[in-house]
Amino acid sequence: MHRAQLIRSGTFLWALAVAAAFALFVVALFAFIYWKLDDYLVARSDRMIATQIHFIADLPPARRISAIADHLDQDSRGVQYAGLFDAAGTRLAGNIDHLPRAFGLDGAVQGVRLHLFEKPTIHSPVVRAVGRRLDGGDVLVMGRNVDETHEISSVVGEALALGLLPAFSLCLLAGICLSARAQKRVEEVNQRVQRIVAGELRERLPEGKADDSFARLAKIVNGMLDEMETMINALAGVGNDIAHDLRTPLTRVRLALERGRTHAATLEELQDIADKAIAGIDQSLAIVTALLRLTEIENNRRMSGFGDVALDEILREVCDVYEPIAEDKCIALGVVIDRNVRVWGDRDLLFEAIANLVDNAVKFTPSGGRVELALKAEDDTALVCVRDTGPGISEQEREAVLRRFYRSDKMRHTPGVGLGLSLVAAIVKLHGFRLIIGPAPGGRIEILAWTGRTGNAASRRFKTLQHADADQMG
Repeated sequence: MHRAQLIRSGTFLWALAVAAAFALFVVALFAFIYWKLDDYLVARSDRMIATQIHFIADLPPARRISAIADHLDQDSRGVQYAGLFDAAGTRLAGNIDHLPRAFGLDGAVQGVRLHLFEKPTIHSPVVRAVGRRLDGGDVLVMGRNVDETHEISSVVGEALALGLLPAFSLCLLAGICLSARAQKRVEEVNQRVQRIVAGELRERLPEGKADDSFARLAKIVNGMLDEMETMINALAGVGNDIAHDLRTPLTRVRLALERGRTHAATLEELQDIADKAIAGIDQSLAIVTALLRLTEIENNRRMSGFGDVALDEILREVCDVYEPIAEDKCIALGVVIDRNVRVWGDRDLLFEAIANLVDNAVKFTPSGGRVELALKAEDDTALVCVRDTGPGISEQEREAVLRRFYRSDKMRHTPGVGLGLSLVAAIVKLHGFRLIIGPAPGGRIEILAWTGRTGNAASRRFKTLQHADADQMG
């Protein structure tokens, strides 16, 4: 089974395909070499016999016979052909028995069958030969057997076998090794994934030391698993926080109703107990409503309501709403607007985000303090800044305050459920803006927005993420 899986693996099949392609390439290469070499040998033989016939033809008639004899005596391989014939076709010298029919005597090299003198054969070879009629009517024929190319083809075939078979075998061996290695890594990944599915969220894929595609993919998946583990742990923590925060007001409601049923003697006392119970239920409903709004915002369900929003008008309306509340706490609330600014977004959500920031500022600023709401614009950006003279947010808590239900120990006595800044962060993220929390002492929270409709929220979010590493995020 393991061997069958190895043979069917994609890596082995690719290695087999590469080996086959390599074999075809080598065969084609050797065929091309043989073809070019054959042409070269034939052309070389043609030049050689042309030179020889010119040399002998230029000799005096008395020396031609001896020159032909010397030429044939020096042919140890028996590939040379030469013959001298008179005008009637009678052989005068050489090893050619007779002139072949239809043999041209124009001095052009041609392929022809020549019969050897005193060496009759059943099948005479085809040789490259040239004929020329000399002065006085004699005919001179010179030729050369080029069948030695068959020997070369045999050598080429042996070289092909000796070179191709080891190379093909090496490719298959490499394919088997790579397939076994890939299959081993996949099997290891499969085992770890099964453990992750079984609930071992801390398990990670093996990255290895090699910087290959598999290792990079494992690194990306491990990063995704880290995020998933963080989210799952956060969800578990949120569930505990929800249970804790809902249990407190519901417990108070139950105790109040139980005491009212037991101790209430007048209608006024019963109404007072009912009012306290209603307040506790309202607090529980506020938590549920805030969680539902967070889910709605984080799922981008409000992007369909985006439009052109006057940001300066929202700041003025928020200031008008919270000015009486600030006066009751003896807090000076002011708004400073550089110029009118318009952004692309959801007006109600932006109002809620800024109102939450001002509400926190008024809530945590001591009596006699000051809260300032400012709007500054420059080029294609707008900055909404909420400052106060309260304790502010320490550097260690800048990330924690954005988590759901988080409340600082020094603020436990202050009314609230710890979802205000979570809502603000979700709204800012939905719009593609940025939330910046300034250092303490003194509170300062800023929203960096993009003015006008330069694109949808997703494109502006992408622009935000490009600068996220260089700036401090809330």
